[in-house]
Amino acid sequence: MDINFNKNEDHNKLLVSDLRQRFAKVKLGGGEKRIEKHHAKGKMTARERIDYLLDDNANSIEIGAFAGEGMYKEHGGCPSGGVVIKIGYVKGKQCIVVANDATVKAGAWFPITGKKNLRAQEIAIENKLPIIYLVDSAGVYLPLQDEIFPDKEHFGRIFRNNAIMSSMGITQIAAVMGSCVAGGAYLPIMSDEALIVDKTGSIFLAGSYLVKAAIGESIDNETLGGATTHCEISGVTDYKAKDDKDALDTIKNIVDKIGDFDKAGFNRKESKEPKENQDDIFGILPKARNEQYDMNEIIKRIVDDSDFEEYKAGYGQTIITGYARIDGWAVGIVANQRKLVKTKKGEMQFGGVIYNDSADKATRFIANCNQKKIPLVFLQDVTGFMVGSKSEHGGIIKDGAKMVNAVSNSVVPKFTIIIGNSYGAGNYAMCGKAYDPRLIAAWPSAELAVMSGNSAAKVLLQIETASLKKKGEEITKEKEAELFDKIKSRYDEQISPYYAASRIWTDAVINPLDTRKWVSMGIEAANHAPIEKPFNLGVIQV
Repeated sequence: MDINFNKNEDHNKLLVSDLRQRFAKVKLGGGEKRIEKHHAKGKMTARERIDYLLDDNANSIEIGAFAGEGMYKEHGGCPSGGVVIKIGYVKGKQCIVVANDATVKAGAWFPITGKKNLRAQEIAIENKLPIIYLVDSAGVYLPLQDEIFPDKEHFGRIFRNNAIMSSMGITQIAAVMGSCVAGGAYLPIMSDEALIVDKTGSIFLAGSYLVKAAIGESIDNETLGGATTHCEISGVTDYKAKDDKDALDTIKNIVDKIGDFDKAGFNRKESKEPKENQDDIFGILPKARNEQYDMNEIIKRIVDDSDFEEYKAGYGQTIITGYARIDGWAVGIVANQRKLVKTKKGEMQFGGVIYNDSADKATRFIANCNQKKIPLVFLQDVTGFMVGSKSEHGGIIKDGAKMVNAVSNSVVPKFTIIIGNSYGAGNYAMCGKAYDPRLIAAWPSAELAVMSGNSAAKVLLQIETASLKKKGEEITKEKEAELFDKIKSRYDEQISPYYAASRIWTDAVINPLDTRKWVSMGIEAANHAPIEKPFNLGVIQV
C-alpha cells in the first residue's frame, strides 16, 4: 500500500465518521427534552416503536434519515422530515414501516414530510411490500399549508395511494398511537386494519376546540375520538391496545399470519463474502475528485467471492458492464470506469466520461439483463457525455439517447449507488432518481450537480464579473479570487450528498460497507412484485 492509499483511507474514513455524527444528531428528533416529555406521557418515540416492532438481530435500512436537514430554519427545522421510515422484518416478513415523530412539531407535516411519506408508499407500491403506519401527528403544519395541501404530490396523495394499494392487495396496517386529526384521520381508516392506543390515541376530523367553535358543542377529546369511542361506539378502529407495546405486539401477530406472496423469481444462491478486503474501498477511492482509480477494484469488494463476469471488456471501456452476485442475488452491474483508458485504435478516453461506444455497450447490456430477468445495479461516478466535434459527428446524442431509452424502459428492478461524481446527463443515463431506481443511495464521497463545483464556479464567475463590469466596477485579481471562492462555497454546499438527501433526491447517505445490504434488501423487496410487462425500447435511432 502506498502513501496515496493511506491518504485516501484517512479522508474517506473521516467522511464516514462525519456521517455517523450527523446520523446520531438526527436520531434525536426534536431533542432530548422533547423525548423526555414524550416518555412522560407513557409513549415510546418513533424510533423506539420501530425498533420494538422489527425482528431482533435482523437487517434493516432507513429511508430518508437526512430528509429536511438544513431546511425550514426559520420554523425551527424538521429533523428527518418529522417521520422515520425503515425497511425491515416483522416476524420474518419484509415490511416498510412509517412512524410519525411527535417530538418534531408534534409530528406535523412539513412539505418534506409529505414527500417522504409518498416515497415510502412508492416503495410499497413498486415492490408490493406490506406497509405499517405508526400514526402520531398533529396534521398539516399550518404556516406552510400552501406547500403541502393542494397539489398532486402533496398531503392528499397519501389517501389516494391508500386506496390504490388496497386495490392492489398490498397489506396496510395502521396503529394510532397519538394524535390523528383532520384529513390525516383517513389514513388509518383506509388501511386494512386499524389499531388505537387507549388514552393516548385519538382520531377525529376536528378536535374539541374546533367543535366548540364550529357548532357550540362542549366535549373532551377522549370522548370525542378516543379508543373506547372508536372501538365500542363508532366501529372506526378494529383493536384497542392498552399501551404502545401492546399495539406493536398486535401488529406482529397480524403480520405473522399473512400468507406468502407471488415472487418475481430473481435468481439467488448461497451468499458469499467478497474475497477481497471490503475495507480497501476507503483506500482505493481517491480523495481528489480528478484522480483516477480502477472501478473494477471497487466492484471486487462489493460482489460475492469477488467474482465478476465482465461483458464486452475491451469495448466502450469508460463504462464497465458485467454479471455478478450480491448477497447471493444475481445482478447486472453498469459502472463508470474512472481511469484513463486506451482503445484498440490507440486513442485515449477520459475516465468517468460516457463515449459513443460505452453508451452503445451499456444499452445492449441493459437489454440483455431485461431478457434474462436480472436486476440492474448502477455504480455512478460520472462527469457526463463526451463533447466536441468528434463525438458530435459520431452521433453521441443518438447513442446517449439509446442508453437513456434503455434505462427508462427497463422492467427489471434498478438500484443506484452514487460513489463519486453524478453530473449532468450522466446522472440521467446512469439511472438517477428521475429514472425510477427502486432504491438510490449515495456514499459520503458523492456529489450531485449539473456540473462540478470548479466548472460551475468558473461559469458563474464569468457571468457575475461581466455584470459588475457593466455597472462600472473594477475587477482586480484579488476581487475575482474572492468572488470565485464565494461562488464555489455556495455551489459546493448544493452538491453535497447531504443536500441531495435532505430533499430526497436520494434515499440515504450510506457507509460504503453497507452497499451489499442495501442492494440485497432492495432485490428481496422487488422479488415481491412479479414483472407484468415485457421490455420494449420503443422507437430509437439505430
